[in-house]
Amino acid sequence: MEIKNSSVVTEFILLGLTQSQEAQLLVFALISVFYLIILPGNFLIIFTIRSDSGLTAPLYFFLGNLAFLDASYSFIVAPRMLVDFFCEKKVISYKACITQLFFLHFLGAGEMFLLVVMAVDRYIAICRPLYYSTLMNPRVCYALLLALWLGGFAHSIVQVALILNLPFCGPNQLDNFFCDVPQVVKLACTDTFAVELLMVSNSGLLTLLCFLGLLASYAVILYHVKGHSSEGKSKAISTCTTHIIIVFLMFGPAIFIYTRPFQALQADKVVSLFHTVIFPLMNPVIYTLRNQEVKTSMRKLLSQYVIC
Repeated sequence: MEIKNSSVVTEFILLGLTQSQEAQLLVFALISVFYLIILPGNFLIIFTIRSDSGLTAPLYFFLGNLAFLDASYSFIVAPRMLVDFFCEKKVISYKACITQLFFLHFLGAGEMFLLVVMAVDRYIAICRPLYYSTLMNPRVCYALLLALWLGGFAHSIVQVALILNLPFCGPNQLDNFFCDVPQVVKLACTDTFAVELLMVSNSGLLTLLCFLGLLASYAVILYHVKGHSSEGKSKAISTCTTHIIIVFLMFGPAIFIYTRPFQALQADKVVSLFHTVIFPLMNPVIYTLRNQEVKTSMRKLLSQYVIC
């Protein structure tokens, strides 16, 4: 992606998460634990689904892609953040800032669309089981996967295009620990009202509509399973509950950040930390802990390659 901008700003200074040394050490330790324990767990989920011929249903196909998206997403912000903890002056170049922003929204939107696809998959499996094998065949699954990647790219490229047209002539201090739309737009040397409105429509409104649509779809599914057998009802409710937890973890912070005017609040950095670092690593783990088939397959895999 070629970046052209006539602004005089060539780098941004990140003010970081906090100025407290104790708080920085605590966050550093927390993120390090997540990377050392939960990130390998995400790759284990992917390897388990890929290696077990019994986990070929679309649900597991999408779960493996969710783990891949979340693992990739966690590499955008956290590694640089960990390095910056030991730097007195946290500097990021203009090009690196735009690149970080692009991949943040590219993968974030892709995951958002993936959750929508997973909701559609569960709706068809529970409410239209006779048509499930026809509607959710491998070709359709790969087409949906391609569509969500293209959707994420389209969403992100719009964000980047709007920012590249803004002039930046100083100041260049970003009051955050990474580059994101609200903070970058506020540094532009021009009136950004129209751009902010477009950004809120592109990110905030889209996120809110997907969130409400997902909640409505799971409400329909839960209503539909009332007449099922006890075993079928219990499994459907467990699956939907897991999905709803992930929906709130994913969409809650995004709605808080992107559906309001770009004005700094005290909670912004904490919400952004959980949104960009903590929750992405936890999402696939939450799915796995509530999925008996994946847990059984994972135990077999570990006993085969580790214990033996």
